Amino acid sequence: MQVVFHLGAPSTDLGLLLSSLLKNRVALAREGVQVPPLGRFRAVLRDTARALRGRAATPEVQEALLEAIIDDAPVDRLVFSDPRFVCINRLVVQGAQIWPMIDRQASGLRRLFPEADVEFFIGMRNPATLIPALFTASKFKDFREFTDAMQPRAVAWSEMLRRLRAAQPDAPVVVWCNEDTPLLWGEIMREMVDLPFEVPLDGLDDLAETIMDRTGFTRMQRYLADNPPASEMQRRRIVGAFLDRYALDAEIEEELDLPGWTPELVEEMTRAYEDDMAEIARIPGVTLLTP
Repeated sequence: MQVVFHLGAPSTDLGLLLSSLLKNRVALAREGVQVPPLGRFRAVLRDTARALRGRAATPEVQEALLEAIIDDAPVDRLVFSDPRFVCINRLVVQGAQIWPMIDRQASGLRRLFPEADVEFFIGMRNPATLIPALFTASKFKDFREFTDAMQPRAVAWSEMLRRLRAAQPDAPVVVWCNEDTPLLWGEIMREMVDLPFEVPLDGLDDLAETIMDRTGFTRMQRYLADNPPASEMQRRRIVGAFLDRYALDAEIEEELDLPGWTPELVEEMTRAYEDDMAEIARIPGVTLLTP
C-alpha cells in the first residue's frame, strides 16, 4: 500500500486541495485510491501516534486504523491532507527554522504504516508572506510578540527538507511554491492520487476560480470545454493565459503593513526564497514541481 501525507504547509491552499480531491472520492475509490475527509482521520491518527509512543504500529493496529478511516473497499493508495500534521501555526517558524520538529513528526506518521510506501507532499510559501499569514491566522494581537525569537532572514525551506530527508530517507518528497499553485493545481492533484492526465478529475479549476473575475472564469471554462487540452502542459498554458487577463489583483497581490516588516526586508526575504529553489532542486529524493 502507498500512503501520502500532505503536510500543508499552513496558510497555503487553506484546505482547498483536500476539498478538490474529495469531489472525486467515488471515482478515485474505483481506482484503488482513498481520500478520507479530515474528520475521519485527524483525531484517529493523532491519538494512535501518541499511544504508540515511538513504536511502529503492529499489523493489528494498522488494520484498526484502516477500519476507522476508510470505507470498506480495497485500497492501493491512501491520501491524507492536514496542515496541522506537524504543528499548530504558532510553531511553524521558530528561530531560523521551518518546522523544527519535522523529523520527529514525520517519523511518527511513518510509524503508523511501517510497511507502506510513504510519500510526503508540501506546498511551500515565501516566508516574507508566510509569517504574516501565520500571524493573521493565530490568536496573537501583537506581531512583534508573535515573531519574537524568529530569524526571518535565515529561514529556508531547503534546510527543513534536508532534515526531513535525513529522518525519512526512503520516503520521496514532492514540493511546490504556493505562488505557482494556480498553474500547478491539476498536476498537484494528479501527483497526489498518482493518476495520469487521461483520467478525468473534478475540481481542476477550483483554485483559479477563487482568484479570477467571474466573467473570465466562465470564459475559461467554456474554452476548455470547446478545446480539450491534450496534456497537462497545454492545460497549464491555457489557464495561465486566462489568469494573466482575468486574475483579480486583490487576490494575488499581498500588501504587508506590519511593524518591522519593511519593504527592504520583504524584498531581501523574497530573493532568498527564490534562490532557495535552486538548492531544493538539488536535494536527492525531493521533486520540485514548477510551471
